[in-house]
Amino acid sequence: MTLAESLLVAACLTVAGIVLLVRSDPAHTRTRSGRIVALVVLVLAPLSLTAVGARDHLQRAQSTEFCLSCHIMEPYGRSLLADSDVVLAAVHYQNRYVPREKACYVCHTTYTMFGGFDAKITGAKHLWVNVTGTAEQPLELYQPYANRECLHCHGGARRFVESELHGEIAAELDSGEASCLDCHGPAHGVDELEALGVWELPE
Repeated sequence: MTLAESLLVAACLTVAGIVLLVRSDPAHTRTRSGRIVALVVLVLAPLSLTAVGARDHLQRAQSTEFCLSCHIMEPYGRSLLADSDVVLAAVHYQNRYVPREKACYVCHTTYTMFGGFDAKITGAKHLWVNVTGTAEQPLELYQPYANRECLHCHGGARRFVESELHGEIAAELDSGEASCLDCHGPAHGVDELEALGVWELPE
């Protein structure tokens, strides 16, 4: 039985319990056992179902498939398969530097204490502007992409550590005075996709 089927069964049982409780003799809820049943049926079961459903949805919202399910994100999805060795999204996705099933989430989550929570809030904003048709074109991040997100993975890598240039600008990278994207990129290169062609993902 899948999680969705389990939730449906639990929801049906909860509704049936509520109906039985409402239609039963009110005197039953005056006893200790009756109050416990009422608490479970009217409060704990609905809260538990809501929590499990929300958790399942939030887990699904981390998937690349979910992020690219909106029409407005279609070119960004194509950028993952751009036939390019400079488009960052393509390089990371195609070379498995990030897990393909969570590529968007991994790169666009801030690696801070509340990074996951912030990502969910930002995702809700994305969803809202898409549903209401208020998304501005071209799409832009709500805040500049921080070097910290790149350095979380690349900072200790041998190629980074042994790079003379990275050593020379280390202070600027740490302070944000220089951006990784000043030299590397473009991040998605959506304006160049037609000219780049497509890498065929092996089956």
